Amino acid sequence: MKQTIIMKTRQILRNPKAQKALQSLKPEKTVWGFFGVLLFFIVPEIIAFIWGGEITAYAREALLSAVSAPQRYYYEMLIMLFNEGGSWFNLGFGVLLLLWLFF
Repeated sequence: MKQTIIMKTRQILRNPKAQKALQSLKPEKTVWGFFGVLLFFIVPEIIAFIWGGEITAYAREALLSAVSAPQRYYYEMLIMLFNEGGSWFNLGFGVLLLLWLFF
């Protein structure tokens, strides 16, 4: 079973259509591509690692005095995003995307 999966994976990676699909997913080597990966993957995780607890405490306190539904949704979203702290997986994925961008 394991050998079959390995063989199928190698066949897919050697397929020209699969290589073209992977190349089309690659971010462009521009300043916008670099900043896009940086701002959407790496910076939020660093913020979550450093200030995740403070942001969650603020959102929980502000949720108690939220007046409108959009405010409640905003604070609940902050709690959901920063409750667990940063994600090593997402941070690693962002670094891999940056490496993929330059190679």
